[in-house]
Amino acid sequence: MYVPVLAKFFLILGIAALWMGLSVWLSLPWLRELSAAFGFPLALLSIAFIAYVPGFMNAFLIGSILGDRRPARRPVLRYPATCVLVACYNEQDNIADTLLSLSRQDYPGVLEVVVIDDGSTDDTLAIARREAGRLASPSLRIRVLAMPKNGGKSKALNHGLAQTTQRLVITVDGDSFLRADAVRKLVERFLSDPPNTVAVAGAVLVRNSRLNWLTRAQEWDYFHGIAAVKRMQSMYHGTLVAQGAFSLYTREALEEVGGWPECVGEDIVVSWALLETGARIGYCEEACLFTKVPDRLGQFARQRQRWSRGLMEAFARHGRLLVKPRMSTLFIWWNLLFLPMDLVYTLVFIPGVIAALFGHYWIVGVMTLLVLPLAMIWNAIIFRVQQRMFKSQDMRVRRNIGGFLFYTLGYTMILQPVCVMGYAAELLRLRKTWGTK
Repeated sequence: MYVPVLAKFFLILGIAALWMGLSVWLSLPWLRELSAAFGFPLALLSIAFIAYVPGFMNAFLIGSILGDRRPARRPVLRYPATCVLVACYNEQDNIADTLLSLSRQDYPGVLEVVVIDDGSTDDTLAIARREAGRLASPSLRIRVLAMPKNGGKSKALNHGLAQTTQRLVITVDGDSFLRADAVRKLVERFLSDPPNTVAVAGAVLVRNSRLNWLTRAQEWDYFHGIAAVKRMQSMYHGTLVAQGAFSLYTREALEEVGGWPECVGEDIVVSWALLETGARIGYCEEACLFTKVPDRLGQFARQRQRWSRGLMEAFARHGRLLVKPRMSTLFIWWNLLFLPMDLVYTLVFIPGVIAALFGHYWIVGVMTLLVLPLAMIWNAIIFRVQQRMFKSQDMRVRRNIGGFLFYTLGYTMILQPVCVMGYAAELLRLRKTWGTK
């Protein structure tokens, strides 16, 4: 039975609201106990962002994933000419693999790869030029452009955009490895989506997940969390981030919003600019790219702080999306709630965990265990959906139980304080750098 997307949206929204109402009713004893210790306003604020809001989000996500019935991705008779922009800075250890994976694409149309070296201080430029000469073929043109000095990713991408003419533009990070069908499936998804689609985000997965405990946890973050959220958002025509690591855009749409803005979160800011025009951004979970994630805690912290600052940049430039009448507006508000959620988690929940270790169960106690059933259901559904997607592409989910346990139990205790540091850095207008290498 076909259910229109708008009707499905309000149906799932209602179910999530009922779940939150049930959570409020069940939490009344907890609220009274916490109010006696800390006062009603602080108690309500704490429980709202520890239980009510996350519970609503998880219930909406579960309902959306279960109700996802997007049109199938279809092959086409004629594949349009497409360019791939690879902006890179100090990627001497990775750029050769990235170009090798691009040279192995099974894309039936004309494909041009343009590497933009953003003033690297290592051998990235020389290696890119060597590999371009070695891998180029009649069906694949590879060009290497050299920026005179490091100017940031947005400048590099805009320079590459100005040096190309193809209608479809794909961005790929210089530390990535694409499956051989990734570009083809990304273009097919774009051509199969509604006509107002101007961008499609690909699926970014972790390549170096076996390195240590941190990369093992991030494998689940990308495979389990980020992918599920993008899939849900695309269902309602508004994926909030067409990430720079692997996304497709139309040239007309990019030129309409002035290209990539000069900021640390250029991908989320340009995505919100596209959404503000009323356009649609999709997601293709079958177009898979594997990237190297930070393997040291300092790198990870700098990357996620940059993401948090990018979110604040997006609100500063495109806050009008909060009042734009479309389904994806819910997710803009959703992102706005990340700041108080991260603050409460960092300043209230984590201290509550420490207090519970000493026998004080004001914050973390029996009532907090009520969120576990929903969390277990959420994890099981997302895993099943992603596992089915992997199986359809002859891939399998690697065994990573230790990484999953840390991802579910301890990952947020690192992630959310780091995000708070990113918000503070943006509010204090501290110097912005790429800062993950």
